[in-house]
Amino acid sequence: MAADYMDWLRREGRIVIVGASLAGLRAAETLRAEGFAGELTLIGDEPYEPYDRPPLSKSVLLGMASPHRTELPHRRDIDAKWRLGVPATGLDLTAKRVKLADGDEVPYDRLLIATGVRARPWPKEDEARLTGVCVLRTRDDAADLYQRLKAGPRRVFVIGAGFAGSEIASACREMGIPVTVAERAGAPLVGALGGVIGAVAADLQTENGVDLRTHVTVTSLEGDSIGRVRAVHLSDESVVEADVVVVSLGSQRNTEWLTGSGLGAGPRGIACDAGCRAFDFRGIVTDDVFVAGDVARSPHALFGYQFLSLEHWGNAVAQAETAAHNMICRGADRRPHLWMPAFWSSMFGVNIKSVGVPPMGDQLMITQGSPAERRFVGVYGYQGRVIAAVSFDNTRWLEFYARQIERGAPFPVEYATVDRRPENRQPVAADFPDPSLPTHGPTVTLSGYSPADQQLVFHPARH
Repeated sequence: MAADYMDWLRREGRIVIVGASLAGLRAAETLRAEGFAGELTLIGDEPYEPYDRPPLSKSVLLGMASPHRTELPHRRDIDAKWRLGVPATGLDLTAKRVKLADGDEVPYDRLLIATGVRARPWPKEDEARLTGVCVLRTRDDAADLYQRLKAGPRRVFVIGAGFAGSEIASACREMGIPVTVAERAGAPLVGALGGVIGAVAADLQTENGVDLRTHVTVTSLEGDSIGRVRAVHLSDESVVEADVVVVSLGSQRNTEWLTGSGLGAGPRGIACDAGCRAFDFRGIVTDDVFVAGDVARSPHALFGYQFLSLEHWGNAVAQAETAAHNMICRGADRRPHLWMPAFWSSMFGVNIKSVGVPPMGDQLMITQGSPAERRFVGVYGYQGRVIAAVSFDNTRWLEFYARQIERGAPFPVEYATVDRRPENRQPVAADFPDPSLPTHGPTVTLSGYSPADQQLVFHPARH
């Protein structure tokens, strides 16, 4: 019976993808490549077909690429219906229908949710509306910020020193624009890479002329008489004049539209199994709803089956391809999503790449090169095994360390470092902040389970 249904699904079924994103497009292409001949619909809240986001904080801000020329190439014809510029507003799991903002409803036999994340806005709405206060997530955001930078502001103020905020600061300095960066933690990138590497990132910023303010928060944004931002007030009572303020406070997962649907969805994403099948709020896996990309949180066998939320380009592609495969195949042919987490960034002339899950690490060893020279590899350890690695301008070692992570290699690393520097031979504390304290910009979130997500009522057993 199940085989007959899968044959019918592949021939005549209806698959809906909510999220006209990188993950959504790659899933659609995989469905067609693997023989799905039914009706395919992609729903997106933006009026554009899927486009590439990494260039928005790099080459687009520098004027080396147009924000309107970042469309993702189609690897094959997907013969899909596009519903663009119309957000999904609800999901009826029983009737198998996606509700749209224009009042329409789209039926499905299989559903893939790839709604991703959005930029976290400045929390004070009246201040967020001031002219010159920006976020950077979408193509339109990038076009707006590029025009403001091109106009030559007196000073740009960046709130948050995660990867995105640091990349924006780097672009400003490359354009010769004065920039101040404020971070509540002790250094940039600490949420993603820890305090030891964060100290290197701090030096990198200050050496390139960034006015870096750490251990401070922004208390308010001040506007002038015609509604333009003019100054930023900090918790140390200092005031910095700026005519462009970029809010880079991390991201929010786009799950609000699923409220009341019965899916296991919340602020930290949508829980799913390793085969990308979504859980309902009772913890029971669904058969017809799948999740992929930044909005998903799924267990990973290499990392103690910890639920991971990964904001990585490569993860979105790999997870989308796995989800699409599993949507249209028999149970025995399903495969797990076991992509090795990997991330890259470029700032102040340095290429930064990582593999594994650095925030899981409690110790760090510099195994190649020297942080003082801005060219090194750092390896993270957790419970006696290698869990992650990061490189600054030294990427050739990362594939090796990815294999070490996969085989559960021991930590501290047992082989001598290539350059045999004495300071590289002993591990030190990686110095990640307390996870209960907010920091800006981790690319991997250890999402686990939160009691706040609980929707069930538990009754004690009676004997």
